[in-house]
Amino acid sequence: MEEQEEHSQAYLNMSLKERASRRRGIYLLPNLFTTAALFAGFFAIVQGMNGHFEMAAEAIFIAMIFDGLDGRVARLTHTQSAFGAEYDSLSDMVSFGAAPSLVIYEWSLRGLGKLGWIAAFIYCAGAALRLARFNTQLGVADKRWFTGLPSPAAAALLSGMMWVMDASYQVPGGKIAWLVWALTVFAGLSMVSNVRFYSFKDLNLRRSVPFWAVLLILLGFVVVSIDQARVLWGFFLIYAVSGYVVSIKGWMSRQQQKQANS
Repeated sequence: MEEQEEHSQAYLNMSLKERASRRRGIYLLPNLFTTAALFAGFFAIVQGMNGHFEMAAEAIFIAMIFDGLDGRVARLTHTQSAFGAEYDSLSDMVSFGAAPSLVIYEWSLRGLGKLGWIAAFIYCAGAALRLARFNTQLGVADKRWFTGLPSPAAAALLSGMMWVMDASYQVPGGKIAWLVWALTVFAGLSMVSNVRFYSFKDLNLRRSVPFWAVLLILLGFVVVSIDQARVLWGFFLIYAVSGYVVSIKGWMSRQQQKQANS
């Protein structure tokens, strides 16, 4: 009873603007896409528990599509909100943190015993820390670069490997458990590293482009349609390595400058 009285008194002490914001509700359209991404991540977990690993991998990639759309829809429709940002982070934790780690454990790492679930936890914890750091750096970070491997790309590394091996090569996860273990730990540590990865956010899709650019986009769709699993996994493998290549090149150039100045 005392808690209810304190809550009522606190509400009375709020300004009219604060009361109005509480009654405003949430924007439906962008949060529908976020909910779809969350559902896809949850669906991936369920399919992994039932042994349908190809469907689980596909669901994680579908979650990536919806996750990429919700923010853009919010900006285009001017429906950004603090609620939407927090909801998106929680959805990402399920779809790109919990789902990949649990599914990859069921597919391959379970047979490694304690080392298996430790690798899965390293990935899951890395995703949580990556999202927390991203949220705290929104106003100060360079938008052209991500610090640490983005969690959707890390999820694509694991789910893509599972998709390729399970669907294309029919290789059981248990036969390549140590390779999966290494990739899982690599993805988890890459998310919390200080390595920079290109964000693609400086690409201006509204400006005019040459005709050949449209042909390249069409060619990209054709290549993906030939073998979705291999092409998508290959792209994210290259992306994951690209950050380290850029970092090494930057370190080498700095060393050369130091030698030239000395």
